[in-house]
Amino acid sequence: EEGAPGRRGERERSEEGAAAADRGPGAAFHMFVLMEDLLDKLKLLSYEEEVLRRHNMRPLSRHYFALPTNPGEQFFMFCTLAAWLITKAGRPFEQPQEYDDPNAVISNVLSELRSF
Repeated sequence: EEGAPGRRGERERSEEGAAAADRGPGAAFHMFVLMEDLLDKLKLLSYEEEVLRRHNMRPLSRHYFALPTNPGEQFFMFCTLAAWLITKAGRPFEQPQEYDDPNAVISNVLSELRSF
């Protein structure tokens, strides 16, 4: 039945599985390819010297953002990179701190990106 509890969720999951199958067998690995491309681009922009050394951070792995390992650390790294890229694009942007309100940080990043 359409309105039976549990049935709808099962149908949605099977539709999601069918959609993933339609994209092909490599779709599950696409996020890893994107992360490797991102890392290559960051290296071309000298993120190792300009971000990692300045903030005493470890280099990103090839799959750093593709696998959820430590969401707090990954979020802070994302915000640090976003702030650096915005500054590199010629806009002043204050480097977020590790314990800043995540909603406020993301709001500031999105606001700055919208102004581009």
